[in-house]
Amino acid sequence: MASAITSSFNRYMEMVGDQVIFTGRFARNIFRGGFEWGEFVRQCFIVGYLSAGLVGITGFIIGFVMTLQTQPTLKDFGAESYVPGMISISIIREIGPVIIALICAGKVASSIGAELGSMKVTEQIDAMEVSAANPVQYLVVTRILACTIMVPLLTIMADALAMVGGWVGVNIQDNVSATLFFRKSFNALEFSDVVPSVVKTFFFGYAIGFVGCYKGYHSSRGTESVGRAANSAVVSASLWIILIDAVAVQITNLIYY
Repeated sequence: MASAITSSFNRYMEMVGDQVIFTGRFARNIFRGGFEWGEFVRQCFIVGYLSAGLVGITGFIIGFVMTLQTQPTLKDFGAESYVPGMISISIIREIGPVIIALICAGKVASSIGAELGSMKVTEQIDAMEVSAANPVQYLVVTRILACTIMVPLLTIMADALAMVGGWVGVNIQDNVSATLFFRKSFNALEFSDVVPSVVKTFFFGYAIGFVGCYKGYHSSRGTESVGRAANSAVVSASLWIILIDAVAVQITNLIYY
């Protein structure tokens, strides 16, 4: 029993050490000459544009369903006029960033993990190192930076569409103009609601890109390791998103409340 616990602890510490070294390699290659702008733009297209449809539909449905669920309850208390403000605060402050980040973790992190894992298995990464290319700068830096930049943009788009979905949900039973709905929604928001939620999405994007690259880049030999890399990337990225969100909420409460 003790030996099993010791062995598990040693493997965990080795993994932590590998992640620290991997982070250092990523940081050094950001500012190194010969940045791969073409690959970076391509990854922004893959992470952002190809995920926009799924993220947009999800954001719209979140706002639509939240309105349908909360409107009858608030109506019983005579507080139906608070629906727009409640929708905007809950989506922009918490629900939107976390849900969109989890969706990107399932779509993007698994894709990156499987792609780099297959390159590792087929020794393409080794071939890049032998040919004096820099695989970290070409494969890792571009993907992590693309995720860090595109996830916040996707979240902003999803929040906007969630507000539209909320307006559509309100008008199923009532007749509320778009001007009135969005005025009440924006009047309920404060600086402390918008800025922290946007800032933490950058950390969500970094976690998604880093975990996907790390799991794929360090996958073992064998074809089945590609599937394990993709699966573990999704699980680890989702866990990191929840942990980062918990820390961000505590920091926001200490600063603004």
